[in-house]
Amino acid sequence: MSGHDGPQPRVAPYGSWVSPLSAEALGSGQVTIGDLRSVNGRLYWTETVPAAGGISELFSMGADATALLVTPVGTNVRTRVHEYGGAPYVVVNDTAYYSQFADQRLYALKPGGTATPLTPSGYRYADCTPLPSSEVSVGALICVREDHTDPAKVRNTLVRLPLPGGGAGEVLYADSDFVAYPRLSPDGRRLAFICWNHPYMPWDSTELKVAELTGHGLASPVTVAGGAAESVLEPRWDTDGTLYFISDRSGYWNLYAWRADGVHAVWPRAAESAGPLFLLGQANYALLGDGRAVLRFGEKGLDRLAVIDLVRGTGRVLDLPYVEYAQLTRIDAGHIAVLAGSSDAPRAIVRIAVGSGSVQTLHTAGRALLEPSAVSVAMPIDFPSPRGRIAHAFYYPPLNPAFQAPQGSLPPLLTLVHGGPTGQASPSFASRVQFWTTRGFAVVDVNYGGSSGYGRAFRQALVGNWGVVDVEDVIAAARHLGGIGRADPARTAISGSSAGGYTVLAALSTSDVFRAGADYYGISDITALARDTHKFESRYLDSLIGPLPQAQSVYDSRSPLNHLDGFKVPLIVFQGADDPIVPPNQSALIVEALRARGVPLAYLLYPGESHGFRKPENIIRSLQSELSFYGQVFGFTPADQLPPLTIEHLTPTS
Repeated sequence: MSGHDGPQPRVAPYGSWVSPLSAEALGSGQVTIGDLRSVNGRLYWTETVPAAGGISELFSMGADATALLVTPVGTNVRTRVHEYGGAPYVVVNDTAYYSQFADQRLYALKPGGTATPLTPSGYRYADCTPLPSSEVSVGALICVREDHTDPAKVRNTLVRLPLPGGGAGEVLYADSDFVAYPRLSPDGRRLAFICWNHPYMPWDSTELKVAELTGHGLASPVTVAGGAAESVLEPRWDTDGTLYFISDRSGYWNLYAWRADGVHAVWPRAAESAGPLFLLGQANYALLGDGRAVLRFGEKGLDRLAVIDLVRGTGRVLDLPYVEYAQLTRIDAGHIAVLAGSSDAPRAIVRIAVGSGSVQTLHTAGRALLEPSAVSVAMPIDFPSPRGRIAHAFYYPPLNPAFQAPQGSLPPLLTLVHGGPTGQASPSFASRVQFWTTRGFAVVDVNYGGSSGYGRAFRQALVGNWGVVDVEDVIAAARHLGGIGRADPARTAISGSSAGGYTVLAALSTSDVFRAGADYYGISDITALARDTHKFESRYLDSLIGPLPQAQSVYDSRSPLNHLDGFKVPLIVFQGADDPIVPPNQSALIVEALRARGVPLAYLLYPGESHGFRKPENIIRSLQSELSFYGQVFGFTPADQLPPLTIEHLTPTS
């Protein structure tokens, strides 16, 4: 007997391992589930499938746990409110009202019927809530509306859309630059909503308002919470008339209650129960209707669920095998459904029995592409960064049961930079991370200063310091892992998209730590971004860098385009040609400038792609190209059959 259960791992250099996860499988099987909600005992959700061209379809499921397509084949259920969208549909009784991406009109669809448009062109709708028939109003939807009839003056309002007629909507509230979360009281007489104004983002400052809803509009509005130093999110009415909401007034996004005697903290904790409101419709807690709620809370980047007694303010933490939760929704007083992410399998819709904590998996985001033994599980790490700060990250060691590296060698390191920049790296299973670890890369996904998930103070570390703190922290992460022998300092790469792409360019132009970089639709000229970007983020840079024109010199000094002498190592750039958030000129400017200087460079521009790639052929090509790029730069031969990639000006000494 040999004492071994299988063949011995083959010895091969890091980066050249044969991975069980192909780019083709990842590109066509990377399903994204979102916008989960429960209506009359049925679950509804959206599902984005690359194999269907990246469109987002609406599904439902009843007690038999069979997923059914609700919308006609080929329908793209997606709103462009704030460009990022979110909450693109609402279901009333058995009728689905949804935003069709192609024309941004709201459509009504009954089971077995034909979808009919309710709203005219030129408007976008999201985050709708139903208004039943009452003494003061016929049935209607109250929605966030974004008016694009004058592209030079986009206007965000709350509107009431009568049913079944529709129309553009009666404006109920138009006194703020932005609105979200219109939520109706149980008696239908009061409307709660949040609002905010430039230059703030919703994670900086919002207000929670409550107003009487009459047949003529809103009356007697009062501000319940919020202000310049408080971000209030997610108002929700309970059956007893209490209004709950999430606020970071304590330094962390916690749950609060507004009753006749004022506002009270429900379950104070140094933990985050919300995230930045890029996508509308965030649902971080579910009211059970019996004096209890189930609440998501995150500590040190890891999510948990607690059952909260809303009267006593006590909580019972559920022992569940997941690291990330989103879109909590009540099924009945004893059960919720939630999008749950684990460390070793794709995201799933799960049903949780609140009393026992038992879990039933109802639907998964595509099939598992890896055996559990081949999944590299996130390891939380903290490490010192300049100015006495501590930064955070998730480290993934290279892992492939069929391979091992030559003794004494160290893996190349891929440093990932999340977008936002007010975003968050998650330890939940991500096939994109496993694409690299199964080929012999170490990966570190950094939560730099300014990331969400660690409280308001940590989130605000980036105020005035974008391009400084984030760059310091990604550099510190790479140096830390190289210093403790977890990565090869001579083969260290950095990759990021959007704001993460900006950090890639800023790090490459101002330091010599990274030996290669991959920039996905990143920002090279910050002043041009401030001029060209969409309304939602048009004043984001006021806090990240400073207001214009007063801070023009800072914009100039932080723009990678103005530090061309600093670019010494190879760079690959990916860009969608139809990106409204980071316009294509941002990539074109840096590519042309570096090309003229002879910097090793590859550039891929994808027609028809927006902000984030959705078409499978482009997802596949970008992964294959990034792998080919690192192989050429770091001197290893990938096992994959890869399409040709030319890196301009690359020489053996680059």
